[in-house]
Amino acid sequence: MARYPEIEPYDHGMLDVGDGNRVYWETSGNPRGKPAVVLHGGPGSSAGPNLRRYFDPAAYRIVLLDQRGAGRSTPPASDRTTDMSVNTTAHLMADLERLRTHLGIERWLVWGVSWGSALGLRYAQTHPGVVSELVLTGVATGSNAEVDLLTRGLGTLFPEAHERFLAALPADERDGNLAAACNRLLESPDPRVRERAAQAWTDWETAMIPAPPGSVARFQDPVFRMGFARTVTHYWGNDHFLGDGEDNDEGVVLRDAHLLKGIPGTLVQGSLDLGNLLGIVWRLHHAWPDSELTIVDEAGHDAGDVGDDALVAATDRYARRGGRPPSPLAP
Repeated sequence: MARYPEIEPYDHGMLDVGDGNRVYWETSGNPRGKPAVVLHGGPGSSAGPNLRRYFDPAAYRIVLLDQRGAGRSTPPASDRTTDMSVNTTAHLMADLERLRTHLGIERWLVWGVSWGSALGLRYAQTHPGVVSELVLTGVATGSNAEVDLLTRGLGTLFPEAHERFLAALPADERDGNLAAACNRLLESPDPRVRERAAQAWTDWETAMIPAPPGSVARFQDPVFRMGFARTVTHYWGNDHFLGDGEDNDEGVVLRDAHLLKGIPGTLVQGSLDLGNLLGIVWRLHHAWPDSELTIVDEAGHDAGDVGDDALVAATDRYARRGGRPPSPLAP
């Protein structure tokens, strides 16, 4: 099995979501198909065209969007004058609801990768009536424990890269929240300070989360690098705006897994994804009886071709659950 062929959108637009923000969206596939919305990672990445290919275009109405400040949405997070106080998880979920209403969709399948999985889980927990199924990969839940692992705990596995990352931060902030410390540098009025901080952050991301070459290459673009680093550290330095709290070691999303009851879900995870060191995806699966978990051996945060097969199989199966026959385009 492979992903479906490349397709182009049949419609797109910029949705005014308030606070001076306009969110880019597009739809592809079958206008009368089963609705599905794709949530990209980061936070601060964007919805690339390959994400359409996890869905049968004859069976699905595929909705992609760039989250606030990311990709083609405006204003960009790379611009220091962009107000990040109105870029939070609550704002992103409200944007999803505005877009769903704008497109006349009653319920949709939610597909999320990495940060998009955390956003999709919280959206389903707080808006269960509009989520028909969840398909998630590179699963994360946005807990403080995950942030601490990724910014500090993995330093023992990548000591040289971590030493360089710490050296880029103020000495008196190296024992605290490292993402927040980096974010403060990224908000500096000095462009040289901001650029050094963005480079330090993306260098550390590249070291700790080995990714496909195309993903690493995007960090060579100074505009993307700045917007991405600013957005990630904004979220990671603020509990992902989930109200995690220092007294909650499991995080809000895992704590509220029971709220997913009745929503079918598929989790696809690489066995070598370093986020697995906390057992988050395993604990989520066992707290959510309606979920199924596929572990892909010898794969990392990107579950590779085997993971792609599992993701396509899941969306195909959920399309049939919606009463649609198999597509002649099936890979």
